[in-house]
Amino acid sequence: MSEQLRICLVGATGLVGRTLIEQAVGRWDLRIVGVARREMPLPKGARMEMLIAPVDGWPDAIAASGASVMVCALGTTWAKAGKDEAAFRSVDQELVLAAARAGKAAGINRMIAVSSAGADILSKNRYLRIKGETEEALGKIGFKRLDILRPGLLRGRREEMRPLEWLAMLLAPLIDPLLSGSWRRFHSIRVEVLAQAIFALAREKAGGRFVHDHDSLMRSIRRAGIDSLRG
Repeated sequence: MSEQLRICLVGATGLVGRTLIEQAVGRWDLRIVGVARREMPLPKGARMEMLIAPVDGWPDAIAASGASVMVCALGTTWAKAGKDEAAFRSVDQELVLAAARAGKAAGINRMIAVSSAGADILSKNRYLRIKGETEEALGKIGFKRLDILRPGLLRGRREEMRPLEWLAMLLAPLIDPLLSGSWRRFHSIRVEVLAQAIFALAREKAGGRFVHDHDSLMRSIRRAGIDSLRG
């Protein structure tokens, strides 16, 4: 049996975080310790810890997790941030980097960060430019291994479903087969599949900085011997 892997999950209450917790039910090879600002209902059978603290208490909570891997699933949307750059940066950049630094200070030497397809410090799109800047800053913190995930549209059950998101998920199965070449990085992915890729990457041993687009995420799942999932 594999040694149990302790994962500190920051951003446990969002779509990716909730899905990671659901997908971990029944798995004895890993233990999730969630760090969040508020309580959340846990799925039946969940065997995990939730550490609730205000943001300024997160460094202590992260240190108390005893984890060897940090998964950062923090993020908001441009709309939820009121289309205000400062508000968006406060979550998707400042809070992400603060959590990463707290993890490094606590002795966590591996991090998996969920970013976005198209992230680029030179992008004219503010959302993608900020994502790219955050990725670059994460690379300077000094983790032994840093995995940056750049999924396209995440297909999954959101707490709030806006009309454009619903339409995008409806059309994704029709659009995905048309994406080729450099456009394949925008291929949509089910959030359950992304969760399995995260668990697979959490066990990979090589050090360094790795950036994963859609195809790379799917390869990580295959390397882990998981063949039943499709993007």
